[in-house]
Amino acid sequence: MKRKSLLIFALCASLIFGLAACGGSGGSGGGSRGENGSITVFNYGDYIDRDLISQFENQYGITVNYEEYVAPEDMYTKYTSGAIDYDVIITSDYMVEKLMSEDQLLPIDTSGMEYIDNIGDRYWEFCRAFDPENSYAVPYLWGTVGIIYNTSMVDEDVNSWSILWDEDYANSIIMENSVRDAFIAPLRLQGDSINTTDEAELRAACDRLVEQYPLVYAYQVDETRDSMISGEAALGMIYSGDATVAIEGNPDLAYTIPREGSNVWIDCAVIPASATNVEGAQQFIDFLCSYDAAMANFEYIYYGTPNEAILDDLDEEVLADTTIFPTDEMLENCEVFRYLGSEADALYTDLWQIVKTSN
Repeated sequence: MKRKSLLIFALCASLIFGLAACGGSGGSGGGSRGENGSITVFNYGDYIDRDLISQFENQYGITVNYEEYVAPEDMYTKYTSGAIDYDVIITSDYMVEKLMSEDQLLPIDTSGMEYIDNIGDRYWEFCRAFDPENSYAVPYLWGTVGIIYNTSMVDEDVNSWSILWDEDYANSIIMENSVRDAFIAPLRLQGDSINTTDEAELRAACDRLVEQYPLVYAYQVDETRDSMISGEAALGMIYSGDATVAIEGNPDLAYTIPREGSNVWIDCAVIPASATNVEGAQQFIDFLCSYDAAMANFEYIYYGTPNEAILDDLDEEVLADTTIFPTDEMLENCEVFRYLGSEADALYTDLWQIVKTSN
């Protein structure tokens, strides 16, 4: 398998998905019904090889109404509004746990799934941090949060979150526009868990982010990769898969997991309580676990895959890329996000508002 450039996808994603939303596989949950009905899937933006949608439809006779969101909190708001009956949601570890705690998920029957054994034991173990019996979530993709930096603009070693507070890079630092992700850096600098609910620790982290605010060029999510490719910023927080895309687009870029530790995340497919086609939802999740779907997704997205069936067919260069496949040593101080409860959620939200209005 040759490493395929994703730069075109990264730069043109908004156009591609704008057009796709007008097609048969997009929409808001209405859509036509295939011979075996339809399912409505809710996923992060730019987070699947869209050819897989039509392949699934043709193979199973099920129409897929496909929607996208930016952050888990956005997904939660729309899902809980009850406006659309979603059948499959792909979302992050802590949000899976939140939905579980509210009885918003249905258990997934994996016993009859054809491809479920392609998922490696290591990733089921990751999921046990928030789904102890592996009953509700099937691993989809995984990765880390770290620092991307331009080696032509940053001369020093990048091995600590503290560099994001370095005044030498004022107006050239990008931070994640996501409350839990943004708090990773100050919490780990303080030696605190990224799952802390201690108000004093969180307020101290908030103070650090407020202190950093004047240095920040922008708060972004998906846009970070393009900003780094074009040289708009010297360094910033980024998801590992986006870092891979950016590095391919600009060879001056590099990625690191700071020594203080970070987040190792795992995104999963779940079946929400709103599902009206549970059988179709389980078939879609099983399809995503197939060799062909996993390989197509890996070549498109370049996040770490939990699908061990494809590993033997990946180039040695790809397998050795620690941005995609970090070593155990690199993950030593990393944690999986947990759902922290409604009180902690409210505190994080209030503190994030303080940060974002601190100018």
